[in-house]
Amino acid sequence: MEYLSLEDRGEGKSDEEILALSIKHPSLFALLVRKYEAPFQRRALNIIRDASAAEDIVQEAFTKIYLNAGKFVPQEGASFSSWGYRILINTALTSYQKRKKDGARTVQLDEEIWTLIPDGNLKQFEKKELADVVASVLSRMPSSFAKALSSFFIEGKSQEEMAREEGVSVGAIKTRVHRAKAEFKKVYKSVTPNI
Repeated sequence: MEYLSLEDRGEGKSDEEILALSIKHPSLFALLVRKYEAPFQRRALNIIRDASAAEDIVQEAFTKIYLNAGKFVPQEGASFSSWGYRILINTALTSYQKRKKDGARTVQLDEEIWTLIPDGNLKQFEKKELADVVASVLSRMPSSFAKALSSFFIEGKSQEEMAREEGVSVGAIKTRVHRAKAEFKKVYKSVTPNI
């Protein structure tokens, strides 16, 4: 039997391929943990604003990702990272709600989260349908706006990172994110008029 390092076994493979391989070779999942742990931690901290709770949320999210690896089906426009971030965000919001019910000292959620969901009703986050609604709204938006929101809010990238990746100025990214939020609200209201 040939023994390879994690990097050798995962070399040249996409996140989606590594996830699929990790079902039979659990040690490969460590590659995804290494890659996403820091950005997941930043995103969870932005939502929950408690470092210790954010660490627990990230660990729980990775557990859910691994346990549901067999259910991941790559779709056009949806990568492992968007799926993983959706699990992370849902886990963080569920944790926030539990802490609030248990009377734990909590702080307000990041205002940016509420700007995306105009009604601000936390109970909506319990419903799986919300994730479907967000995906539906993003799919109806111009691709540049959908990508901007996904990169900034779901993947937790800074505007500077986004500008570097796209070869544009930070000002252009700020404008795009601002316009994308307005477009999201408009499309959201048209898709969910009764919420």
